[in-house]
Amino acid sequence: MLRELLQSITQDSPAQNSSVTSQEARTEAEQVELLAEYAHNSWSGWMRYLMDQGTLNADGTWTIPAWAVERWRRQMITSYAELPENEKESDRVEARTILKTLNG
Repeated sequence: MLRELLQSITQDSPAQNSSVTSQEARTEAEQVELLAEYAHNSWSGWMRYLMDQGTLNADGTWTIPAWAVERWRRQMITSYAELPENEKESDRVEARTILKTLNG
């Protein structure tokens, strides 16, 4: 959905036939909307993953398994520089997605 939105903005952009980049042609408000949509989609994707890892209890509460609590606690207190390479790459994927969102 985000990719389609980005494509429609860049395809309809007058910058397509000029030396102005698609990022420069977008207003700040348009960039904010693109990033806000990205933020929501990223958050909702994470929440779906998170909920899939746990158990919904009969009383409506939700239980996170111990392995997940341990992993996510470790990740929360670890600086990016100290992350293992595979976890850094996961963050790089996110960074590349943000750049694509901004640059079209």
